[in-house]
Amino acid sequence: MDTVFTHVCLWTLLAFALTWTVFYVTNRKKKVTELADAAAEVRRDGAADVIIVGAGVGGSALAYALAKDGRRVHVIERDMREPERMMGEFIQPGGRLMLSKLGLQDCLDGIDAQKATGLAVYKDGKEAIASFPVDNNFPYDPSARSFHNGRFVQRLRQKASSLPNVRLEEGTVRSLIEEKGVIKGVAYKNKAGEETTALAPLTVVCDGCYSNLRRSLNDNNAAVLSYQVGYISKNCRLDDPENLHLIMSKPSSIMLYQISSTDVRCGFELFPDNFPSIAKGEMATIAKNNLAPQVPPKLRKIFLKGLDEGEHIKVVPAKCMSATLSKKKGVIVLGDAFNMRHPSVAAGMMVLLSDILILRGLVQPLSNLGDVTKVSEVIKSFYNIRKPMSATVNILGNAFSQSLIASTDVAKEAMRQGCYDYLCSGGFRTSGMMALLGGMNPRPLSLIYHLCAITLHSIGHLLSPFPYPLRIWHSLRLFGLSLKMLVLHLKAEGVSPILFPANAAAYRKSYMATTAL
Repeated sequence: MDTVFTHVCLWTLLAFALTWTVFYVTNRKKKVTELADAAAEVRRDGAADVIIVGAGVGGSALAYALAKDGRRVHVIERDMREPERMMGEFIQPGGRLMLSKLGLQDCLDGIDAQKATGLAVYKDGKEAIASFPVDNNFPYDPSARSFHNGRFVQRLRQKASSLPNVRLEEGTVRSLIEEKGVIKGVAYKNKAGEETTALAPLTVVCDGCYSNLRRSLNDNNAAVLSYQVGYISKNCRLDDPENLHLIMSKPSSIMLYQISSTDVRCGFELFPDNFPSIAKGEMATIAKNNLAPQVPPKLRKIFLKGLDEGEHIKVVPAKCMSATLSKKKGVIVLGDAFNMRHPSVAAGMMVLLSDILILRGLVQPLSNLGDVTKVSEVIKSFYNIRKPMSATVNILGNAFSQSLIASTDVAKEAMRQGCYDYLCSGGFRTSGMMALLGGMNPRPLSLIYHLCAITLHSIGHLLSPFPYPLRIWHSLRLFGLSLKMLVLHLKAEGVSPILFPANAAAYRKSYMATTAL
């Protein structure tokens, strides 16, 4: 009797366990199926892998690059109309190489872009040509291009939006959506004026130097160094349109270059103190009376043409800002929202495209951008690998801009003269400097070498023909000024990341690869 009872209990328990197991497995499968269907539905609805804030040069180029790798990209841009900008009109040979590697070289076609082979430099009635070197180690055509920025941006937007997995939307991003230190997406107002949100595993902030999102991510502040003033002289052509014309005038430089077959960009630099009014005509008066007489006769008519015809004068602050990584996860900042240098070397786009190329290569192997830890590791690697290019350009731009400023100080003026002499002396000096300016040799050690050589050349000029005590004193001051400038810039960029061999090797590997990633 006890045995029968025991068997009945065991069979009852076994039947209950079997029934419960079947019920659990069936419901589990149903739940998994529902989740899979929901995920598939989300995918069909076009949920993004990456949200990009800003569809300028950087945002559009990055969207295209990531989409080519199969990522679903949602780009939100405040204004889809063709922008009218004074900056971003010149791309160096190194920038063209980056553009080619990203598969975007054809975006320079059909916009009346002008070929530039070098720099024509003028100082105190003298003129010299410094051309980009033909270097067998540089795997691309050693020439730059100048153009209307808005036309270039529109071509990049068209190229990006031609891919089915890119959604380009007009809207104003209000804020980032954050959860426990991780950025989950953005809150924005769409074109219809509706407040809405967009979510993605990775958010890229690429909304320019006036970024309103940078402050919520980084604590670095942009310093205004000076103001770039510019206008267009229309229906004219330079005698030498294949050179960017740099006039080392007083108090600072003047620049002219062809941006289309009929338009010439004229620009000059002014400083914040006693800034003249554009509305009252003071700016045009200063340009005509103080600057135009310093422009070489063959360029003066074109320089005055835009002023005489009342072309719109634009003013843009020249800013400097070191790059810092955000402590928040799930987000990365690029372009002028991330890093700025003086625009005297016209290399901002080149650094931006280089950053995109590096970032794309690092993100490519990741199957899941939602893995916050792995993405954070990639972003840290990106910050270090970019240093050889970014630091070279940043230091060069800021140092070169300071050497262009005229001064009554004997030591500073000797450095200015030494810079002109060195750049225009021909041979290794000229080719080395132009390779650095053109992004053809992004090596910080090469830059340091040439900066030291310019300093020694300037000191030699000061001491000749005989080293009188006063000349020795000015030479020592010049050396001190040069050393201080170099140390400050190296400190701002970080000595270890710049010179660390692994970073240099990693960058050269990505830079010198001749095929697109």
